[in-house]
Parts: sequence; C-alpha cells; structure tokens
Amino acid sequence: MDTVRPYHRGLYRLPVTYPAMYCVVSTVGEGMIVNLSALGCTIETSEPLPLDRCLALRLLLPDRGDSLPIELGTVRWVNGNRAGIEFTQIDRTANLRLHSFVWDQMVGRIQAIHQQRTRA
Repeated sequence: MDTVRPYHRGLYRLPVTYPAMYCVVSTVGEGMIVNLSALGCTIETSEPLPLDRCLALRLLLPDRGDSLPIELGTVRWVNGNRAGIEFTQIDRTANLRLHSFVWDQMVGRIQAIHQQRTRA
C-alpha cells in the first residue's frame, strides 16, 4: 500500500529578511523572504498564496543592486500568509549567484557561531 509522504525540504534554510516580488498567473505582489536555501524559500505575503501553484519570483538580495530572477517556483505548503516555495526552474547564471550567496551566508553564520563559542 502506498503512503503519502508530506513535503520535506532537502536543505537547511538560512533565516533572512529580504524583499521579493512574485507573479502568480495575472497577480503581481510583494512579499518578504523569511528564510532561504539554494533550492527554495519561505515567503510572507499580505494574501495567502494558492497551494501547488507555479509562480515567478524576483529576490532582492543585498549582494548586488539587481534582483535575482527565479523563473519558476512551486508553492509546496501554505500556513496563513506564509508559503514554502521550491525553486523548480532558474537560469544558470542566477542559479550560480544564488548558490554562491547562500554558501557565503552559511559560512558567515558558522564563523559567527564559532566565535561565540570560543569567547564563552
């Protein structure tokens, strides 16, 4: 007998607070990215996003002045005005930028934790 497994994210997500824009069908909106990985994010919006719907995203990351385009993402879970987005299609250049940004942020967090522990 087949069992239904709930959605499970594959990578640790960094806690962040970055603005984003999204487009679902003909609706364009703004939200706040509250956590981020190289494969997905959680976004907080003023209106709930529809579950299992595809959308386009533009992340406003602090590493550069231009936004990072996510060509296609899928809404995997919704909890009120928060939604988990899996990045399903992203341009190669944008993907390299995203991976590099996430890696740099994770290294920074690990170094900060290590410094805190060595001071204690």
